Amino acid sequence: MKKLYKCVIVDDESLGRELIATHLSQLDQFEIVASCSSAIEASSYLNTQAIDLLFLDIEMPVLNGTDFYQSLNNKPKVIFTTAYRDYAVDGFELNAVDYLLKPIVFSRFFKAIEKFLALSLTENKPHTIADKPTSNYIFVRADRKDVKLNYQDIIYVQSLKDYIKIFTTNKNHIVKESISAFSERLNKDFIRVHRSYIINYQYVTAMTTKDVELGDTEIPIGDKYRDNIINN
Repeated sequence: MKKLYKCVIVDDESLGRELIATHLSQLDQFEIVASCSSAIEASSYLNTQAIDLLFLDIEMPVLNGTDFYQSLNNKPKVIFTTAYRDYAVDGFELNAVDYLLKPIVFSRFFKAIEKFLALSLTENKPHTIADKPTSNYIFVRADRKDVKLNYQDIIYVQSLKDYIKIFTTNKNHIVKESISAFSERLNKDFIRVHRSYIINYQYVTAMTTKDVELGDTEIPIGDKYRDNIINN
């Protein structure tokens, strides 16, 4: 059975909302759970309900789409829509799935949906040792330069909303990348133990059913991830 993705549409123009809804009606994997005429109207819903995909107009009165998206505590995947091409850079800087220029034709809309589905499949794909990289280092973008980190030097990784903090034996680095995407780039020594933490198993000194110790550092174990470390 295919997963059903919950969507919210936010656009101050009714025709814009109706067009997105019409396009989505042709795709059986998507359900519109809310259609809002302003960011203010959408805020209470998005801060309390989990959704998969947000269609968000950028140029709106009172609060524009990019500012609104940055204010969300739990950011769903977003596809920005607008009549103004100049906003494209702003959209991609917020790690948007795509940026659609109005009027939105279905063929272009469908390409954006395919990008979303590809990202979702990658994030939800079960990992095996065979999937893991074979090199012994990784490059990350930090302090405006590409920094080489040896896997053996990375102790653990913490999620900070749209960023991650990488704790190493030498220096800590803050990188603009999701923890899910970063986990794809790590080798078999690393284990996701919490929605906000990845650890290097080589540094584990003790553990209970609730947390794992890396020397003097205690990392919580999330219920969803407990089997990851127990079965390692």
